[in-house]
Amino acid sequence: MRWAGKKVVIIGAARQGLATAKYLARHGARPVLTDARSAEELAEAQAALAGLPVEWALGGHPLSLLNGADLVCLSGGVPSDIELVRVAKERNIPISNDSQLFLELAPCRVVGITGSAGKTTTTTLVGRMLTGLEGYGVRKVWVGGNIGRPLLADVDEMQADDIAVMELSSFQLEWMTRAPHVAAILNLAPNHLDRHADMDEYIAAKARILEHQTSEDIAVLNREDSRSWPLAEGTSGHGSGRVQGSTLWFTGGLLATGQHGVFVRAGNIWLRDARGEHELLPLNAIELRGEHNLLNVLAACALAAAAGARPQDMLAGLQGFHGAPHRLEFVRSLRGVEYYNDSIATAPQRAEAAVNAFGQPLVLLLGGRDKALDWSGLVHLAAQRASRVVLFGQAAPMLEHLFAEGAPQLPRHSVHGFDDAVQLAAAEARPGEVVLLAPGATSFDEFKDFEARGERFRQLVSEL
Repeated sequence: MRWAGKKVVIIGAARQGLATAKYLARHGARPVLTDARSAEELAEAQAALAGLPVEWALGGHPLSLLNGADLVCLSGGVPSDIELVRVAKERNIPISNDSQLFLELAPCRVVGITGSAGKTTTTTLVGRMLTGLEGYGVRKVWVGGNIGRPLLADVDEMQADDIAVMELSSFQLEWMTRAPHVAAILNLAPNHLDRHADMDEYIAAKARILEHQTSEDIAVLNREDSRSWPLAEGTSGHGSGRVQGSTLWFTGGLLATGQHGVFVRAGNIWLRDARGEHELLPLNAIELRGEHNLLNVLAACALAAAAGARPQDMLAGLQGFHGAPHRLEFVRSLRGVEYYNDSIATAPQRAEAAVNAFGQPLVLLLGGRDKALDWSGLVHLAAQRASRVVLFGQAAPMLEHLFAEGAPQLPRHSVHGFDDAVQLAAAEARPGEVVLLAPGATSFDEFKDFEARGERFRQLVSEL
């Protein structure tokens, strides 16, 4: 689109909305940024756009904003069923977001990564691995999207011989009509069912990362995730959200004859492609905890290989990498007790993966705001692996009931506030145990996001 004079309504003044407004203002558009929060709550956001011709509409989303609008852009946290979006669709006003705009504008190859868990770890690893190509046919590697900085903020500086690595959420993918050249779906598990109507709708959103690929593009899929298989076989039932080009699988086991991808054999990670089988790196180079992180590393190797990385680039990117913040992050050891921050575990299945990463007895911190997901597996696992659980936040009464029914023998404590939960867990922990924050729920009852919750955990533990 030629932006000069175009009115673009941007819903949500978080990172993505601010980046979109800044880009459009600099390219001659007339961005209108609307947010349900007050001017006082958004003082910092308004300061970030000071001096740019951005109109603000705060405290609600009046329908009058759509008068004369050429485009509506949603930030990731904005539900797609709000009235302003519904009316925009009725008026045939195009709807987009920062990631869609970036894919339309990007002058370089793009590697896109989505999934129910592991997105940030894998995206970070791919960026580290591809950095080894800088100076060898690649000018610069950019990493962003749903992780850190929206890539739209940097698109004007990108060149044809760059590579962009972007994390994509199901919320961003809902509106996609473009696709990355290399696209991965790491796994598909129940998540965000408070936002998506059901699991089919959630999978359909994720599958859109493949829908607009071409025959020249590459899809990376998890051979151990049965929900992903139909996407490669063309029987997904999710529109055309399936593989259009070639497929690279990743698995902790062996690949079937004729399948291409990354696999494990005899203590090493291997790649099979059209040229044959190639040893990439030894398993003992991985410094991350947990079986789920092995799969993240395998996915990263497949993505990096698809983008042209060499085995030495993959090994260099992996060495010294102990994980992204708030993802099984070691915080401190005190009086024989270790403290780990996995605040990113905002769904029960993600909390299960965190629990399975440890052999020691656990004092498990669970709670926050529930997303209408199934907790039964986590309750059963906690009964086997935890010495006690501490329940907190809005979900605490619900969890109290689930544990009373499913694991009555497991000692448990319920508190309202997060700070009290951490203090209680520290008081209950014994030498040789691990205090693990793996909440299984969102942070929005008490914090703005999982990062703020994880940072508060770090602070409280450091003060013990």
